[in-house]
Amino acid sequence: MCGIVGYVGGKEAPPILVDGLRRLEYRGYDSAGVTILGEDGVLRTVRRPGKLDELERALTLENPRGHCGIGHTRWATHGPPTLDNAHPHSSADGSIALVHNGIIENAGTLRLKLEAEGVEFRSDTDTEVLVHLVDRLWPEGGTLEGALTAALDQVIGAYGIAVVSSRDPGKIVVARNGSPLLLGVGRNGEMLVGSDASAVVAHTREVVYLDDGDVAVLTADGYRTSHLRDGPVERRVHQVTWDLAAIEKGGFDHFMLKEIFEQPRTLEDVTRGRLLEEEGSARLGGITIDDRELLGVERIVITACGTSWHSALIGEYMLEELVRIPTKVEYASEFRYKNPVVDDKTLVIAISQSGETADTLAALREAKRRGARVMGIVNVVGSTIARETDFGVYLHAGPEIGVASTKAFTSQVAALALFTLYMARRRNLSILDGRKLVKALRDLPGQVAEILEQNEAIRILAERYVDSPNFLYLGRGYQFPVALEGALKLKEVSYIHAEGYPAAEMKHGPIALIDERMPVVFLAPQDPVYHKVVSNIEEVKARDGHVIAVVNDGASELVGKVDHFIRIPQTHPALLPILTVIPLQLLAYHIAVLRGCDVDQPRNLAKSVTVE
Repeated sequence: MCGIVGYVGGKEAPPILVDGLRRLEYRGYDSAGVTILGEDGVLRTVRRPGKLDELERALTLENPRGHCGIGHTRWATHGPPTLDNAHPHSSADGSIALVHNGIIENAGTLRLKLEAEGVEFRSDTDTEVLVHLVDRLWPEGGTLEGALTAALDQVIGAYGIAVVSSRDPGKIVVARNGSPLLLGVGRNGEMLVGSDASAVVAHTREVVYLDDGDVAVLTADGYRTSHLRDGPVERRVHQVTWDLAAIEKGGFDHFMLKEIFEQPRTLEDVTRGRLLEEEGSARLGGITIDDRELLGVERIVITACGTSWHSALIGEYMLEELVRIPTKVEYASEFRYKNPVVDDKTLVIAISQSGETADTLAALREAKRRGARVMGIVNVVGSTIARETDFGVYLHAGPEIGVASTKAFTSQVAALALFTLYMARRRNLSILDGRKLVKALRDLPGQVAEILEQNEAIRILAERYVDSPNFLYLGRGYQFPVALEGALKLKEVSYIHAEGYPAAEMKHGPIALIDERMPVVFLAPQDPVYHKVVSNIEEVKARDGHVIAVVNDGASELVGKVDHFIRIPQTHPALLPILTVIPLQLLAYHIAVLRGCDVDQPRNLAKSVTVE
């Protein structure tokens, strides 16, 4: 949510800032702006509601020039997406400009105090409170970092901040608490700051991830970091392992379609070097807990949000079936407020593509406070969740730019399968059954590639249902979470109302909605509950519903009962969700494109939800 970029160095800042903001578009936004510190020592701010194209046009007209500046894409939390609410925000005299991601919880109290002191506000945002606070607390003869630190002493809430000032020129001061920020360590006298690595990777592969409580001062000569409580600190420099090609469309019309088609490779990457075929087990170098402690775990809780929650639910089924350990999936936003039952015999698994999801991060901190061991399953190396968990598994899926998650979901399910195999072989799973699961994991990339060959057929199917106002997705067992995920994908990108249910629950309410206008997507692969699903399909057809069925070869009894078949290969039941979800991703994508929707940046959505 929102994006921050900053640059100080020897080059013109405006094009660098706009390019960085372009690479942060996927996070979601509704306005954008930049502030440039000119060679004459004057700050010039250009802001516009709407897309970055509007900002670029304004920059062409106003042509601010300078070698230091900050930029921001805003996703509205306090106040609507208007020009006045767009960032950067400035002090009354225009000498300070500030951008901010997060939510200041005591902004109302601080605003009343500042208004009583004569400050006039021009926006509805909590961010404007910050810039006026920095202005009021700037000591005589002081520095920008000193004023910001004094202001943060009065602030309650989450923030990622970048600020510049003509009173203390040639520097950017940044601070982080609960909202991600990283520094880009450039060469030839330049420094950058960004909400994530995609904002800076065009200029440097060396990044420094800031921790909560960190303040950093950036100049053309380098940077220094300190902690609000502990004073000067050093943070490790990380190398970004992917390049610009990973965050470009590569000939596809949309990032979402590109990422759907990347799944054969990402599934190969998540399993590479981790499958032990002879032992029928998995090698997970990130699992640093010793076997004795791992085997002492009596209960597992998996916490996540959105699509990651759906992968977590599949993980629950895997762990209970194959490891035989009680497992519960919790929405991260609920877990932290419900007085959860966790202790030192509980393993809590936190799943997040970005590794920065605010609610998931808060949930893992609550779990650690209660004595649980915490494992992370994340995609972004060096992310906050990756750093704060005790151990974990990286997805190695590469950057996911489309707001609607696709490749990260299947990689999460594969990572959960690897961890399940790792634990099960240490507890009760036979070597023969372990080898079967290893082979099935090895076969997944080729099987997904086979399903992707049906892309054009699924596009034609999408034409048939593009105007449907509602969809119902049904599945049993491992396929129930896939039904939830398929419905979510359609809602996210096409704005069609869709619901996912366990197929048996259809009779407890949803069946009242079924008529000749209702498409029903059934997940019906050959698995232990297949014949139960066939009965549910017959119930829908008896009420004139349209049935789209995702099936394996051999579903002969469904001929004449199903309007449209989408066929997938057979695999281990625990891995079937990876195959059955691929057609649903394609169906959602094509329906959205046919409806003229912005599939990569759906309305009101953000890629990385970094506020609670």
